[in-house]
Amino acid sequence: MQRNDILKLLFETPYETLRERADEVRAREKGEHVFVRGLIEFSNRCERNCRYCGLRSANPSLKHYRLDEAQIVEAAERAVAFGVDTLVLQSGEVHDEPQRIAHMVDALRTRFPVAVTLSVGEQPTASYALWKEAGASRFLLKHETADASLYAALHPGYTLAQRVDALQRLRRAGYEIGSGFIVGVPGQRPETLADDILLARELHVDMCGAGPFIPQADTPLGNEPQGSVELALRVMAVLRIALPWSNLPATTALASLDPVSGQREGLLAGGNVLMPGFTPAAHREDYCIYDNKHRVSMDEARQVIGSAGRTHSLHREG
Repeated sequence: MQRNDILKLLFETPYETLRERADEVRAREKGEHVFVRGLIEFSNRCERNCRYCGLRSANPSLKHYRLDEAQIVEAAERAVAFGVDTLVLQSGEVHDEPQRIAHMVDALRTRFPVAVTLSVGEQPTASYALWKEAGASRFLLKHETADASLYAALHPGYTLAQRVDALQRLRRAGYEIGSGFIVGVPGQRPETLADDILLARELHVDMCGAGPFIPQADTPLGNEPQGSVELALRVMAVLRIALPWSNLPATTALASLDPVSGQREGLLAGGNVLMPGFTPAAHREDYCIYDNKHRVSMDEARQVIGSAGRTHSLHREG
């Protein structure tokens, strides 16, 4: 698939036609099952200063927290009891606790018969190897934008080449890799979305998320307009066509901008993953990547999956 082909799908193909094609690919390549990943945001500490993210190191309003192992295990127990198939440990990017993360991964793999995914940013190759040995099998590291100049502007002191190198190092370390990008981030050119899809295809990522930009008040982009749900859904549909093998989440950002039907429409546009959160209630508001984040409950996840005519393995509490 060439860049021009992707651009035509993104901006010229009627959406109903695009969605129908994407859903046909999804049904053929991925089936009817929706995977449910249980997200545990175990720390909001971050050394980076990304211009769109509420966890940025220069945010004076952020109340920092870090869950201990017992809190993480308790959250994981609840997620597994509901029937999630993967536990996702997510935090900001820091480089001072590789052993602690290894212990967390080992504790979860010892106790629970599910896969463990990490999402903790760019790290040394030795840390990636340590966590793989501890039992982590997947790693989520979004490339955010395929425009190198925009990437540098959004992530002061860092480059797109470094991010791609980290994804390649993760692949060499034996991980399944997930990436993704922001739809409608300020400064994004429409054609860059085609480059985002091509980069994900080139990296042959196992998962790719594309959610609309949502501003966070305590950032330099806090007053910028939010991204378009409609465009994000078109991007999802093209991702399904261009990456038929990949798992595609109907993102929480879709639910945040359209709580009624955002994630259902994401599943109908080719998605096959949901990622409800299991971060302890006392700290959920402190993990403020963007404002007004919708906290998807398990009942909502079941309803979304059912309304899209799909299947799941989720149980009811008790």
